[in-house]
Amino acid sequence: NLAAIGIELQIFQEYPEKKIPLLVDNLSIQDIYLQKEWTSEEMNVANAVKKACHNHLNWTEAYDQFLLHPEDLPLSIPEIPKVFTAFRKNVEKTQIRKCKTLPVPKENALKNDQTSLPFVKELGHKEFKWDHRTAFPFEGGESNALKRLNEYFWETENLSSYKKTRNGLLGKEYSSKLSAWLALGCISARTIYHEVKKYEKEVVKNDSTYWLIFELLWRDFFKYISLKHGDAIFQLGGILQKEYTWTTEACLMERWIHGTTQEAFVNANMLELKHTGWMSNRGRQNVASYLAKTLQVDWRMGAAYFESQLIDYDVHSNYGNWMYVAGVGNDPRNRAFNVSLQAERYDPEQKFQERWLS
Repeated sequence: NLAAIGIELQIFQEYPEKKIPLLVDNLSIQDIYLQKEWTSEEMNVANAVKKACHNHLNWTEAYDQFLLHPEDLPLSIPEIPKVFTAFRKNVEKTQIRKCKTLPVPKENALKNDQTSLPFVKELGHKEFKWDHRTAFPFEGGESNALKRLNEYFWETENLSSYKKTRNGLLGKEYSSKLSAWLALGCISARTIYHEVKKYEKEVVKNDSTYWLIFELLWRDFFKYISLKHGDAIFQLGGILQKEYTWTTEACLMERWIHGTTQEAFVNANMLELKHTGWMSNRGRQNVASYLAKTLQVDWRMGAAYFESQLIDYDVHSNYGNWMYVAGVGNDPRNRAFNVSLQAERYDPEQKFQERWLS
């Protein structure tokens, strides 16, 4: 898709602070454009690249992962509320920027310097095959993101019932499944938002169409929380700096990871994650609550495991949600899930549990 507008995608398996300075010198690059980051590991890499390059470069960093651009917010970053409802009420009438039009194609300076995407085996891993039980046989790229958007909105009109089905556990259609493409930058929150608005004009405007935008606002909320609080989102006490008694007992973590706890619903969800890299939102809340509140295991261990497994991993949503569930973040009521009751409510016939435990 980039090639069609004269942009070549170059892929390198090297540290950016070593490779990018070489490209800058070899190609006489004067301008570098990049996504503006604020979490520590990403900032460390960006700063290392800047340090390794010569001083005559123009660096343009842009916030491009939000639905609501920071410059458009009706409140400053230090004023971001700790509770989502207060944030939503402050920002939901904010005008969402339109998507930019594609540039006019032009000749590519790097057309004779092709690189290729490495195969899984070349990276030292076994050949990957989708588990036939997965609810989300994901394939990356912008084209697949737009294809899924079209399927979920226009072909099936499943968007019309999103609020009723979003807590589902089985199949592709209970939720939009757009989170992985969002996390990887294959599609933007603004693209999804404006497509929802188009759908509301042409098909129906209801609680379900609003709820998808509501979820995009949650995504933004956790990004703004991490922008406001920085590395506090990675600390044991979270943004509240609360002290609890946590354990780091390895055997508890192992049982949770491999689905051998005393809760069948937790086990089924954890096995789905282990074998597919995916878990429903309902499952994530339950397994996280079980680890942090029931087993009282250091919540950051769970967050780190999710980071290693989820195909839709997003640093802000991941750590924001884990803090929330663990009682050190943005939940004003500090709730704990009753996993057995949740299983009865959302998997009453135990079809999901049977799929992963039989």
